[in-house]
Amino acid sequence: MKAEDFRVCPTPPAMTGFYSSPLGTIRITFDENALHALRFEEHFSVSRLPDYVNHPVFLETVRWLDLYFSGQQPNFLPPLAITTTPFRRVIYELLLTIPYGQTVTYGDVAMQAAKRLNRPTMSAQAVGNAVAHNPILLIIPCHRVIGANGALTGYAGGLRRKTQLLAWEERWKKT
Repeated sequence: MKAEDFRVCPTPPAMTGFYSSPLGTIRITFDENALHALRFEEHFSVSRLPDYVNHPVFLETVRWLDLYFSGQQPNFLPPLAITTTPFRRVIYELLLTIPYGQTVTYGDVAMQAAKRLNRPTMSAQAVGNAVAHNPILLIIPCHRVIGANGALTGYAGGLRRKTQLLAWEERWKKT
């Protein structure tokens, strides 16, 4: 994915749907053209689906999630639209290159970002801040970024889920 693949979103997305995953309910926020957010919902269960569950963006996102949670590696992305800074955009593009079932450190991402931005260095903390603001969990795989010593650090979906996602991918990755 390249920077031009992220659409600029001048207005908030208009639709929200939900997906029941093995790790809990996921809120899918989208508009007519693209996915804007994917978040785990705490203490929420799907009781009624909205009328637009047949919307192409919603269906493409659900297809991606179905593949992922069935142990397959989706080979496509639903259309994405993220309102973000140029720096975070670079970080999200780099996260999209992390292979399924593998991890990298914040420092690794910082070195790649520094090269891409023609800077001599980049702080791992700046990368961590950008990763923490990732609005599209799972699809932009921020759960694959770990601390320098191999420690699992923050995850917007919770460390328990980060651990489960990494174990899930380890179980299903192709060797």
